[in-house]
Amino acid sequence: MHVLIIEDESLAANWLRTQIEQSTKDMTVVAVLDSVSASVDWLQKNQVDLIFSDIHLADGISFSIFERIAISTPIIFTTAYDHYAIRAFQVNSIDYLLKPIDTEALSASIEKYRSLHTNIQPDWKMLVSGLQPKNNYQERFLVSTGQKLKSLPIIDIAYFFADNKLNFVCDTNGRTYILDQTLDKLEQVVDPGTFFRINRQFIVSFGAIQDMLHYSKSRVKLTLHPSTEHDTIVSAERSAAFKAWLNR
Repeated sequence: MHVLIIEDESLAANWLRTQIEQSTKDMTVVAVLDSVSASVDWLQKNQVDLIFSDIHLADGISFSIFERIAISTPIIFTTAYDHYAIRAFQVNSIDYLLKPIDTEALSASIEKYRSLHTNIQPDWKMLVSGLQPKNNYQERFLVSTGQKLKSLPIIDIAYFFADNKLNFVCDTNGRTYILDQTLDKLEQVVDPGTFFRINRQFIVSFGAIQDMLHYSKSRVKLTLHPSTEHDTIVSAERSAAFKAWLNR
């Protein structure tokens, strides 16, 4: 049986290849690809019996591969994000492996593939729909400027901050507005993939970070855009989590 691995992390790809070839007698990994574009080109010219595919690749989401070309090959997805609606895989008789992958989970997925024994044509529209992250994050914030009210979209927000017992939001144009919510409350309603609470005073958007410098005690000093007169230093207790957030 010929196997294709689509994975942009070399260590993960090498581990998966080694485990497949060492634990099975009839499976051979014929190619390891690391991007959507390379996978589309390769699959237009080649066929395999089984595909292991990461969801997040360097140049996009792997689903776009299968939207661009017709594939009936069974696919076992791998993902580091357990917030995806994994049920969609099961509905379509497609398995998944949650990173970091262990040998028992890999063996179980391969056995599931063997038990199906036939190619599966997944319902890609249903799959993509089911895999959208489910969340209840706030999308807009009502603010006031003088006598006027304004609904500020989350995409236009650079950061939130506290000052003199008041809470503010700064938009991407540098305008600030008073908010009723505390930073503790805001931390619960904004997308943690986009915003990070760097200290007691600031919650910053990834897009607002202009520069980062090593600071004392393993801390990180940020330069934000729009700029602020306050020090924006990631606290020591949050530095490790902040670096992991940057590297997700």
